[in-house]
Amino acid sequence: MAGQTDDSKRDVTVLGLGTMGRALAGALLAGGARVTVWNRTPGREGDLVAGGAVAAASAAEAVAASRTVVVCLLDHASVHEVLDPVADRLAGRVLVELTNGSPEQAGELAGWAGRHGVELLSGGIMAVPPMIGTPAAFVLYSGSRAVFEEQRPLLDLLGESVFAGEEPGRAALQDLALLSAMYGMFGGVLHAYALAGAGGVAAGELAPLLRRWLGAMSDFVDGAAAQIDSGDHARDVVSNLAMQAAAYPGLVAVSRAHGVDPALLTPLGELMRRRVDDGHGHEDITGVVELLRTREGSR
Repeated sequence: MAGQTDDSKRDVTVLGLGTMGRALAGALLAGGARVTVWNRTPGREGDLVAGGAVAAASAAEAVAASRTVVVCLLDHASVHEVLDPVADRLAGRVLVELTNGSPEQAGELAGWAGRHGVELLSGGIMAVPPMIGTPAAFVLYSGSRAVFEEQRPLLDLLGESVFAGEEPGRAALQDLALLSAMYGMFGGVLHAYALAGAGGVAAGELAPLLRRWLGAMSDFVDGAAAQIDSGDHARDVVSNLAMQAAAYPGLVAVSRAHGVDPALLTPLGELMRRRVDDGHGHEDITGVVELLRTREGSR
């Protein structure tokens, strides 16, 4: 920001002291920033104050304390509940919005920020609280590239800072896409443990093999991206969809036979079968994405 001194770039306010907000404030403190904190419900700032943070008595006081304001609240509605009354105090400041939300909500907040003279970076945190401030964490940001680069010394204290693009909703979109992949993996892992356990294999016994197998399959991420971006699902096919679709019902049948609900498996099997029925059995499983892209994919 114009007129911002190097010294003031170390000042940062954190609004919201839930589990993630506290982790963010703690990482900023550990990195040497001068941190002001505020929470709608008092009493969560004790250890942060003991570590050097300043507790503000109000959101207005907290915002006035720093040129950079990090927001991590419950949801989009709570962001407006907190920020709307202090919009005039935010003018000329940088707002780093890290509350979970949608691309559309990020776009709406960007419009709000523009009307109030606020520089906005919308973010998506790809970490759980214990990972914040460690090399394992990364945070997606979208908005002004210049503001992102200016704020990066502070942002990097939270984890690796990744610029997702100028469009306000890009960080939220990629955040949700990555979370969908995570939950898909969680579903597969949980089913694997349920099936193995039904046959007397402890989860701890299966875990090393499962980790090894999923690691070996991680190359699918890059290969699938190349096929999807090219639109050619028939290139570099190792196991075609017809073969996989033919074998897939066996997974479902074995699960049922062992008393395991196949609810986490059946949706993909149905999509695979439909894609084969549509004449794409020679392609790779990546062709299923074409069903997900259309309204017919939900029938």
